[in-house]
Amino acid sequence: MTFTPEHEVAVEDGGHLAGVPDEFQRLWTPHRMAYIQAGPEVLREDCPFCEAPKHPDAERLIVARGETAYVLLNLFPYNSGHLLVCPYRHIATYDQATPEEVAEIGALTQTGMRVLREVSNCDGFNLGMNQGAVAGAGVDAHLHQHIVPRWKSDANFFPIIAKTKALPQLLGEVREAVAHAWPR
Repeated sequence: MTFTPEHEVAVEDGGHLAGVPDEFQRLWTPHRMAYIQAGPEVLREDCPFCEAPKHPDAERLIVARGETAYVLLNLFPYNSGHLLVCPYRHIATYDQATPEEVAEIGALTQTGMRVLREVSNCDGFNLGMNQGAVAGAGVDAHLHQHIVPRWKSDANFFPIIAKTKALPQLLGEVREAVAHAWPR
């Protein structure tokens, strides 16, 4: 077993293990099992965006808190570092937000982009809000803005063929890096 100096992750030579070697690389994404096992419709009694701020930041993947809104990692990310900006107030659509909430959601989105660029060297972003279930909102009762970092080389066949997204970092590691880099 060897350790790579830059990440200090144990790497084991698989040449002596059981199985037939092939040309495939394995991407282990164990945190995705919560999403896969939940099936197409995640059952929720409480709004996850109202619940999150009531708990410790690391437990609920919160990276920053503002006066009217906060930022957390998406539990089911499209890419590593996928952030959500949510108002504390339980509102469903952008037009229900106060001017103060709109301003802080915008400011937190800008800061999130700067932090992600710093910690992940991303090449671009997808930003957006899905308003209502018919528009694709997974949590349609609570407004949230997506900040999805993108890289020139992040597209592959997994989402198309296997409806799977391979993510190279665990959520806790991403949260730690983003929270640490967030300006105070």
